[in-house]
Amino acid sequence: MKTISFKVSDEDARHIRRLARRERLTVSEFLRRRSIGEPSQRMVKKTRCAHTGAEIFAPLPDEPPLTTERVREMLTEFP
Repeated sequence: MKTISFKVSDEDARHIRRLARRERLTVSEFLRRRSIGEPSQRMVKKTRCAHTGAEIFAPLPDEPPLTTERVREMLTEFP
């Protein structure tokens, strides 16, 4: 197995470690999944909708909640 190394700022290193810990992954596994595109199963969480009580997908930690307006914006870019 090959080793790849790269430099990041102290702040970026702390952020990467924090994200990896949140997903209960090693830094290596976290970066491998992010760089290769392999989705992390721990990223998808479910929650209850405060308005309907339905079980829904929770927003990702660094993303704002998905709203009707955001969906409309995304669909305007869809072919």
